[in-house]
Amino acid sequence: MNNELKDIILNQLNAKQIQSTELIQQLWSGYGELLRVVTDSGSIIVKLIQFPNERNHPRGWSSNIGHERKKKSYQVEQHWYESIQPISNARMAGLVDKGKIGEQDYLLLEDLSSSNFKVKHAIDWTEIDMCLSWLAHFHRHFIGQSTSGLWSIGTYWHLDTRPEELAVLEDEDLKIAAPLIDAKLNNAKYQTIVHGDAKLANFLFNDTKAAAVDFQYVGGGVGVKDLAYFMSSIFHEDELDAHESRCLDTYFDYLNMPDVEKEWRELYPFAWCDFYRFLKGWSPGHWKINTYSERMKHKALQCL
Repeated sequence: MNNELKDIILNQLNAKQIQSTELIQQLWSGYGELLRVVTDSGSIIVKLIQFPNERNHPRGWSSNIGHERKKKSYQVEQHWYESIQPISNARMAGLVDKGKIGEQDYLLLEDLSSSNFKVKHAIDWTEIDMCLSWLAHFHRHFIGQSTSGLWSIGTYWHLDTRPEELAVLEDEDLKIAAPLIDAKLNNAKYQTIVHGDAKLANFLFNDTKAAAVDFQYVGGGVGVKDLAYFMSSIFHEDELDAHESRCLDTYFDYLNMPDVEKEWRELYPFAWCDFYRFLKGWSPGHWKINTYSERMKHKALQCL
């Protein structure tokens, strides 16, 4: 972090000195880093984005298609934080500042830990309920709203952005069905804005609620895309069987929109299958490729 950015941080926080800088994580594929900067007047989250000269994807996907997708994702996220207003019952970090210094873009974001939000690597039903509440209130807020400046179709696995993964997919039935599943989801009557990467790692928790971070793939879609992906991030296959009904019922109770519920419940297997299509092409040995996912696939394909 250079001196110019340090001065910007001190000015934004009305601080005199930086006391510590903590690396939270490297951004995916070497595209920058996420930092927590503590000053004498408070702390802030710094997201530094710099496109690498050499691309090094953890699973070997380092094409120009992937680079352009990531590049757009950071532009979308910046637009999101610039334009979004606080949403009741769907807590997010506020934008403090954004800009560019040389070849490096930066986002300065509210440090949610200052409001007692913490990362959790394992959660019980209390925290699951918090996440389902967050997703439902977020989706309800954006029903029918414009996706201008965002991904027209949200989620990082959207079919149009993943031609390489589709090309190597060995499941021929799923490969043939992929555009039909995509069309069914995109042509649903009730569209909202989805987070697009609603995994456990992107939620933080305090005693009463969840908050979400990382809005690189926010865009249009049906809410059950986020729901299915969130469930895939916290449950193994036997747990999915055991908790599917409770998760769906809880989410739709919070959503409290009967007409939307009717449509989206029917689309849940398609949402799951949409992600599964990406996963089987991207990482054929992934632990999420299991009997539950196969069952969702067969259920979706039977209904096409």
